[in-house]
Amino acid sequence: MTTCIFLAGASGAIGRRLVPILLENGWHVFGSTRSVDKAAELKKAGVEPVVVDVFDADALRNHLYEIRPNVVIHQLTDLPYALEAGQMTAALTRNARLREVGTRNLVAAVRHSGARRLIAQSISFIYDEGRTDEGTKPHRETDPLLPVTHPVYGETVQGVLSLERQVTEAPLEGIVLRYGLIYGPGTGFDAPIAPGSVYVDAAAKAAELAVTRGERGIYNVTESDGATSSDKAIKAFGWDSGWRPRPAV
Repeated sequence: MTTCIFLAGASGAIGRRLVPILLENGWHVFGSTRSVDKAAELKKAGVEPVVVDVFDADALRNHLYEIRPNVVIHQLTDLPYALEAGQMTAALTRNARLREVGTRNLVAAVRHSGARRLIAQSISFIYDEGRTDEGTKPHRETDPLLPVTHPVYGETVQGVLSLERQVTEAPLEGIVLRYGLIYGPGTGFDAPIAPGSVYVDAAAKAAELAVTRGERGIYNVTESDGATSSDKAIKAFGWDSGWRPRPAV
């Protein structure tokens, strides 16, 4: 069997930074996008492009069955560049649907393809600030999230809970990476924008490490600034929030 990875969301902020890391480590990468134009960009980057919408369950299942990847990485989001405030209300609704329905279709396609491991992007910035297992910060993976009745982020929490449950309860090696707010190239932010942020390349590196390391479960992937603990990811993956790609020669 060819050692290959299907990267859903290969043209996104993390996906674009993840592709060269995977290729450098010898993986044959198939990357999905909904855009024909972005497919051409992926091909130039060394990726086998797959033009498919995650909401088209049949097409997605057929593509994955034909590819037969060893590992699938879910980096799908539907958010505006730089989290542009005027677009965020509608984007949060779209993103919640993507996490719930899109993840359901992807999990089904992964199972049908025979892939052994699924790594999925989640978020770490919806912990309930007033509630922790140990009484104080930093937040750990077992701490409660905001309630689904939250007036702004309730729909987001519901989508996140659905994604995480689907990934970790599937008969796969399901790994969820709870990323902090992402900054760096391609994100619209040059510096951390809130406590518990993470540089985009370090976020991508965590996904690459999770391809071969770690056990089923949920992992925070943030910088250690007192807001969120990433000790579990550091121990399981050997992840370093200060990781950056080598400069081009």
